[in-house]
Amino acid sequence: MNQKVVPHLWFETEAQEAAEFYTDIFPNSKILSRSTISDTPSGDAGQVVFEILGYRFMAISAGPYFTKNPAISFLIPFRSEEKDLIDEIWSKLLDGGKALMDLGDYPFSSKYGWVEDKYNVSWQLYLVDDKETFPPSTVVPTLTFTNDVVGKAEEAAKLYTDLFNSTNSLDMCYYPEGMEPNLTSHVMNGHFLLDAERFVVQDSAISHEFNFNEGISLMVNCEDQDEIDHFWNGLSAVPESEQCGWLKDQYGVSWQIVPKRMDEMLENGSEEQIKRVTEAFLKMKKFDLAELEKAYKG
Repeated sequence: MNQKVVPHLWFETEAQEAAEFYTDIFPNSKILSRSTISDTPSGDAGQVVFEILGYRFMAISAGPYFTKNPAISFLIPFRSEEKDLIDEIWSKLLDGGKALMDLGDYPFSSKYGWVEDKYNVSWQLYLVDDKETFPPSTVVPTLTFTNDVVGKAEEAAKLYTDLFNSTNSLDMCYYPEGMEPNLTSHVMNGHFLLDAERFVVQDSAISHEFNFNEGISLMVNCEDQDEIDHFWNGLSAVPESEQCGWLKDQYGVSWQIVPKRMDEMLENGSEEQIKRVTEAFLKMKKFDLAELEKAYKG
């Protein structure tokens, strides 16, 4: 899968351990690569790339600076023949974690549960009707808009799809009357595509203790400097959050705008090349691909 947007999970020290945990629990899952970025502000940061159900993630162990929360969770739909698999995965994710919505029968699904695992990553397991067009056995990042940004889910989805030239992919379902404090203008469940990858947004007017943060960010793999500039200029709304390719949009969602070429440099470069590239990107806010190439070549 040529995945344009890759969820990035921040851990204090457990990135490798968590990746092994997830790839053991879920079928069609594997660790793709491991690497270390040396001499960062967090010291040596261990990085691991892995797939769950064929969907790519990146995780990093980089200190106790950010804590993951349910503002971004991962929805996994299952077909009827996978009903027992939901129970098995739920039990393993719940071990050491906590249920945010108990696994059970709901009006929208005969089997659904929302769990925060022992690493503070949140998962929604969902048995779909066989007649639904929702693709099974995949991972769907789900963004929940709460507190100061409640009511902004549809606006955000429009911004994102415009930036990714996916303007025809929006499918919004709103709360009915009688579900206060949510309004009928709030999105109960909204689906959209970014470069053929499915995402979900939802508003929740109930008081929550969490907001979007850097614990889970969305990494956009860019082909060239023009793409880096395009996404950076379209998303960055908090200048003080701009650092090392990271930014925050106007809703508080953290993104990383990175050149695909940098992964090749860090995975294939010599120790000295990696050191030079690291020193170069740590000084940057928006990545300058030409400068990174210069550092790589020495």
